[in-house]
Amino acid sequence: MVHDLYILMITAGIVALLFKLLKQPVVLGYIVAGILVGPHLFGENLVNTENVETWGNIGVLFVLFCIGLEFRLKNLFESGKVAVIGVSTIVGGMLLLGFGVGRFAELNTMNSLFLAAMLCMSSTTIVMKAIDEAGLTKARFVKGATSILIFEDIIAVVLLVLLSSVAVSNSFEGSLLLNKIGILAITLVVWFVCGILIIPTLLRWVRPYLNDELLIILALGLCLGMVLTAEEAGFSSALGAFVMGMVLAETKESHRIEHLMAPLKNIFAAIFFVSVGMMINPSSLVTYWDSILFVALVIIVGMIVFGTLGCWWGGETLKDAMQTGFSFVQIGEFSFIIAALGSKLGVTDPVIYPIIVAASVLTTFLTPYIMKASVPCYNFIYSHASARLKAKIDAREQQVEKAEKAAATATLNEGPSSADKVRHAVRKTVVTKRVVDLFIRNMSENDPPDEHTKE
Repeated sequence: MVHDLYILMITAGIVALLFKLLKQPVVLGYIVAGILVGPHLFGENLVNTENVETWGNIGVLFVLFCIGLEFRLKNLFESGKVAVIGVSTIVGGMLLLGFGVGRFAELNTMNSLFLAAMLCMSSTTIVMKAIDEAGLTKARFVKGATSILIFEDIIAVVLLVLLSSVAVSNSFEGSLLLNKIGILAITLVVWFVCGILIIPTLLRWVRPYLNDELLIILALGLCLGMVLTAEEAGFSSALGAFVMGMVLAETKESHRIEHLMAPLKNIFAAIFFVSVGMMINPSSLVTYWDSILFVALVIIVGMIVFGTLGCWWGGETLKDAMQTGFSFVQIGEFSFIIAALGSKLGVTDPVIYPIIVAASVLTTFLTPYIMKASVPCYNFIYSHASARLKAKIDAREQQVEKAEKAAATATLNEGPSSADKVRHAVRKTVVTKRVVDLFIRNMSENDPPDEHTKE
């Protein structure tokens, strides 16, 4: 096992460093490292595949846990309209487009469903990295883009659960699917509400005794506990990790936990991407090059069109909408996870996996260059637009500027946090008021002095 880890780390480190020097995303380096140590290139395994798969599964949990930690109710409420309409347009449009591509390629319903799910999710990691490297972190479109990405991550987790159920039952019944969605929605609400009622109070109670070591151990324990709870309830382990991240995101320790989790997430996420590369047969890339180019083109065109339309309909300026759409032109970690799920359950054609991964690599490579083209494309459209369209574009610009000024004024008079509002609302319900009040009263009586809360 130590030998396997050594081979993985040294290969991934060297290749990723090379990609970094070439100013390419290190994720691509990890995938290439996986191809190098995998069984297809040299005809033998340099590492134990089972060990790598186990570490990769742990990496998925840590990645989803950290994505959950970035989930903020307040941020989503602030950009709710753009996020909801944008993600609905992007995910809905790409699901239909992906399913249509699958049927056009004469794939069966199950393969088409999995293919559609793989094509509808942009990579949060790659998008934010590309924005950072382009020096656009303070750009106006980034806030809306980030909210859309978070909503996409939530939908991706839900899709993982639904696809697992559909694949296991090997059927696609509307009533069964709606029933599963209803159970999932109720379960998520119960977990989240119970979590933000209990866990912040417990953390506040023990906060004076929490150093970095104890905090990360406690956070990982809570994460794995929710993973086991999700599995016992018949849902995926990924859902449990994500939900616990969402709960901890509403605590005062969220940023500290996120900072402490970063090294673990980076290590195991790297192993996951290496495991993805190990499943790629380079010869299949040559055999299916036309399919890879076609899928990549579908991703790029579809994301630009649906991303721009969704953000424009959601209330953004045309320039911001285009910058968002042009930055979403790739697929990433969730697409790999969904592809791996289909392969693991044996319900997808083996050829889909290398095509999806190769298309992801190609679109990731092109993302920085496509992002740079967004502003020139906007200038071209604006300069050639009719007088009526220009008036709409200018009016939207003025509308957004007014909304920004109003939001800045509202921030000065900011009240309780979103989590506090949810806790307050739940505590006031007829069913839970007495139980929750009694629990919090008893906990508060035993609370030790907390000097950290005084700012």
